[in-house]
Amino acid sequence: MPRADAARNRRSLLDAASAELAAHGLDVSIARIAARAGVAKGTVFNHFPSKEDLVAEIFGDRVAGLVALGEGLRDAVDPGSALLQFMTAGIELHANDRSLCEAAASISRADPRVREASEGLAQVAEDLTGRARRAGVIRADVTGHDIVLLFNAAAQAAAPLGDTVPGLWRRYLHLIFDGLRPEAAHQLPVAAPTTEDFNTAAQNARANTLDQRNRHR
Repeated sequence: MPRADAARNRRSLLDAASAELAAHGLDVSIARIAARAGVAKGTVFNHFPSKEDLVAEIFGDRVAGLVALGEGLRDAVDPGSALLQFMTAGIELHANDRSLCEAAASISRADPRVREASEGLAQVAEDLTGRARRAGVIRADVTGHDIVLLFNAAAQAAAPLGDTVPGLWRRYLHLIFDGLRPEAAHQLPVAAPTTEDFNTAAQNARANTLDQRNRHR
């Protein structure tokens, strides 16, 4: 197969899988994804040995877009608006692709594509958060890791009514952002998570996954 055709098939598969995951969740079949992409089922496995590989690739692709947006905001005149714009995009990704984000979490950072995407996201989040801290727009103890974890918080808060009230996550985004402001801030009872905390969580998730697989053999 010519290289250009292979590249088109791969792009079609990624787009089809992303749409099917968003619509039907993690249980969507490879056959359904192949049908939507207009290729044979075997073509999917030629590009991606397993559904986990496919999900990891999609997650990396989506997060790369979010990282690129964040990088473009690093020199914005208004650090507060830049951080809010970045959070808006991150929460929208979680709200619209909950299945994808849940699947990536289950794969864990042990997968190099998921790990690379997560590390890039954490770095740009810290860059934008640091600028906002230094500008006095947000409280001094907020970190980039906090911001990334809050993506899911806003999306989950709106999830029960997501289909009934589209865009409800924006309400919780702004409630959260107001809570980040330094006015009337109190000392937090627990320190912000560290990169080491994330690495340990990934190792534990990987160990649990392997243990579950061994039990079902």
